[in-house]
Amino acid sequence: MKKSVLSVILVLCMLLSVPAFASAESITLDNIRDYVVGLDTEVELGDGTMQPAINFDNGATTPALTPVLEAVEESLTMYGSIGRGKGQKSTYSTAVYEATRDKVLSFVNADPDAYTVFYVNNTTDGLNKLASALIGSEDDVVLTSRMEHHANDLSWRERCTTIYAEVDEYGRLDLADMERLLREYDGAVDYVSVTAASNVTGYVNDVHAIAKLAHSYGAKIIVDGAQIVAHRAFSMLGDTPEENIDFFVFSAHKMYSPFGGGAVVGLTDVLNEHLPEFYGGGIVDVVSDYDVTFLSAPERYEAGSPNYPGVVGLGAAIDILEEVGFDAIAAHEQALLRRIIDGLLAIDGVTVYGDTENIADKVGVVTFNIDGIGHGDVANALAENAGVAVRQGAFCSHPYVFRLLGIPDEEITEEMYEDDFSMPGMVRVSFGIYNTEEEVDAFLEAVRLIAAEAAEASVEPAA
Repeated sequence: MKKSVLSVILVLCMLLSVPAFASAESITLDNIRDYVVGLDTEVELGDGTMQPAINFDNGATTPALTPVLEAVEESLTMYGSIGRGKGQKSTYSTAVYEATRDKVLSFVNADPDAYTVFYVNNTTDGLNKLASALIGSEDDVVLTSRMEHHANDLSWRERCTTIYAEVDEYGRLDLADMERLLREYDGAVDYVSVTAASNVTGYVNDVHAIAKLAHSYGAKIIVDGAQIVAHRAFSMLGDTPEENIDFFVFSAHKMYSPFGGGAVVGLTDVLNEHLPEFYGGGIVDVVSDYDVTFLSAPERYEAGSPNYPGVVGLGAAIDILEEVGFDAIAAHEQALLRRIIDGLLAIDGVTVYGDTENIADKVGVVTFNIDGIGHGDVANALAENAGVAVRQGAFCSHPYVFRLLGIPDEEITEEMYEDDFSMPGMVRVSFGIYNTEEEVDAFLEAVRLIAAEAAEASVEPAA
């Protein structure tokens, strides 16, 4: 976008009534449930009775919040084309769209003189778009880890040389192994790409320490922020410039805005040196018969008509999370984690994965299995018996889950092509800011009954 046009838009942002989250009362953890869409909607259990569902699958996606819906609805009354029209509605929508970039930069404490924001559909989309731009050759080297979601693994391994740092016996990232690989490749690693928080165990990685390590070997750092943005405050800036994050990718649908929004925050000068493999209107300056000139970042990364409702919802969700406060969110999650882990450990036949004692470095995620019953059957029983929604399987993090289960890669490789291959996995509970101790207790009672039935079924009748 031309600077003169952008300047006009920024002025209009101040003059126009840009929709933002607003409430007559302060939103806190004490009243957040009043703002969760569908919280009281009843679901049918296996016995035909009805009761409100308990959603413990927030790691996959979160419910909407009413102020988010209201902000989107309000903005649509003035909806017009983004950056392409002179009408009042187009000008208004463009102002909202551009102003939200500034809100995102502030949300992750990014210096607007060094960083820019481009919008994406979700974290997977953002990582693929980033990889398509940054990777110039299959000989480029990206260091990631065995903890990663497939989005932060396959995006790289399908395009370049990808190497992996291991995890320890509890599933935490092995920083010593990461440094070993950086040292062995002796400056050949172009990017280090790691998750800020695991979607399987909830471990929060010290990405600023990893940034310092990556930068010391000449690599830039990319952070998958999908599982951190709704749980902990995140800063692109570290205590020193060496600890700064270069790129950060996240989704709005994991932070209470289900409109397909997301963002990549990245170094403007680096983004301007590359082009993603997504072409079309909106990213070009001039196109002649055989030549084309491209706009600067962020516009060159946003081909096609933008997802305006997704951007508006993202901005409103940021407002709400900041009002509730991340210190309060973290303390709430820690209390729920301690309660659910202790409760699961007290049930015979239940295995909880990861470190069950030291949980300060975890967001609200717990994974477990019950002896004698498959993870899919456990999830079905929780839904049918108690209306509890969980996730089951290997959570798009197969190598990580297999390690936690103690299954060698050789065994998986040998069996994965068989027609009767059954995917190993776990059951995952993931908390939102609205979940309660009462819901945890209801869940634990349901698990006790399932575990008792599984134990009883495994006992052979006397001869």
